[in-house]
Amino acid sequence: MRIHQPAPDVTALSDEAEIPGLGFLPINAYVLHAAEPVLIDTGQPVSRAKFLDALWSAVDPADLRWIYLTHPDRDHTGSLAQVLEAAPEAKLVTTFLGFGITSIDFPVTPDRSYFLNPGQSLDVGDRRLTAFRPPVYDSPATTGLLDESTGTCFSSDCFGAPFGSVDDVAAADVGELPTADVVAGQRLWVSVDSPWVADVDRPRFTASLEPLRKMDPEVVLSTHLPPARQAMPRLLDMLRDAPDVDPFVGPDQAMMNAMLASL
Repeated sequence: MRIHQPAPDVTALSDEAEIPGLGFLPINAYVLHAAEPVLIDTGQPVSRAKFLDALWSAVDPADLRWIYLTHPDRDHTGSLAQVLEAAPEAKLVTTFLGFGITSIDFPVTPDRSYFLNPGQSLDVGDRRLTAFRPPVYDSPATTGLLDESTGTCFSSDCFGAPFGSVDDVAAADVGELPTADVVAGQRLWVSVDSPWVADVDRPRFTASLEPLRKMDPEVVLSTHLPPARQAMPRLLDMLRDAPDVDPFVGPDQAMMNAMLASL
């Protein structure tokens, strides 16, 4: 677990997962040090102990006020129950659908939740955080978040990519990595995480990129990408052509048998 500061008032809690055949996928959660501190996602279950140690070194559990869940996939909810228990003043911020999905696995009650839809803002004392719908996603509950005071955009799974090594995952900025490798990884990730994009109406999908283009944040912090500073135009250029990518098809049993025999 790496702890670093990728943007003003932000501490990143960075992990990775090795996915056979794809590479190493970054898994980032973030602490926003607002007047009312915000935790954005809670890591993967397999790293729970390390995640919690890193989190409580970045913020006192008594001070944490908000847990913003970009969507209720397991690599975002890995320590959710433990954080809710340790931080009694914190409320879970999600959508109505996100609350419903989350409550299947976690004892979350409406009194500890705050429902925030795309286009709405959350006042965290010294700034407003505005929710938006990323143009690609793997859960209907997904939202991203813009810190209007610093221009920091938390994009959830959008713009993610697997990489060839842990060193690439730990890059201080995605701009340090070969552009062709990053774009190839991002397009692969879109085909894995949002395979529906191959079937969308192309003009409508292109139009869905415009809100982020107008937002033009200073830094994009994705769950599955190193920090991307002043990068929104090139990130959107990558997404613009995502419908042309062949959908990902994983190995079948015969291929798995061959892979296992080669080990």
